[in-house]
Amino acid sequence: MFDDLNITLTVLLFLWCFGLGAIEIEIEGGYGWAERLPTWYLKRGKTGMVYGWFMGHRPLTGYHVYAFTIPLVILHLPFGMGVDWSLPAELATIAKYFLLAVIWDYCWFVLNPAYTVKRFKRGNVWWFEVPWIWRFPLDYYFGVLLSIGLVALASWDAGSGEILREHLWLIAGLFVLTGLTVLFAPLYHRWYRHMRRADADDRGITPKYGPPAPEEVWSGGIPDLPPLEGEPSAADEPTVPEP
Repeated sequence: MFDDLNITLTVLLFLWCFGLGAIEIEIEGGYGWAERLPTWYLKRGKTGMVYGWFMGHRPLTGYHVYAFTIPLVILHLPFGMGVDWSLPAELATIAKYFLLAVIWDYCWFVLNPAYTVKRFKRGNVWWFEVPWIWRFPLDYYFGVLLSIGLVALASWDAGSGEILREHLWLIAGLFVLTGLTVLFAPLYHRWYRHMRRADADDRGITPKYGPPAPEEVWSGGIPDLPPLEGEPSAADEPTVPEP
């Protein structure tokens, strides 16, 4: 039954998603889609309009150009390390990318104290102004189904259902690990607050100096970092969502 379940690959890919979500929280805080980052935003012109049409009217940002392309490049590294390229292998790789994009994006909301599972709902996320089905935006369903569709094409081209079976097991494994992350997310929220408690930030005692040409770039400025005191709010605690 579990012959097609690659536990090592599933765990490693999930840890990658977890790490991507967590590092984006460290970069963006509670303001997603690079809202307050010193990066460019593009909604106008042909490029902005075409991107917005495919991406639910979201702006194209310099941050996301790299955030989206670097993981895709990394997933292709095996082809440069001895794995033979083939059309089925390429389709399976792209399929993994779309699947992982959903998982890592959801990890951002689950782990982010500004959102948490209970606050992740339509109307709370301005860059998800798309139809929602149950507790998730349509984009998530589309990403998973597109992933399955690409692997189905790969299986058809290869003349074997093994690729599809392995991918379905990967999806199941990632969903289980995501569910466990939801359960243990309050521990992450407490650690997040602990690392930002009063007198914990050592920026003030760290010798530093500015860049040689600060006028050449946009800069975010000195962040407003009030200490986070007390326990996380009750909204951080996982509950079974209501339909």
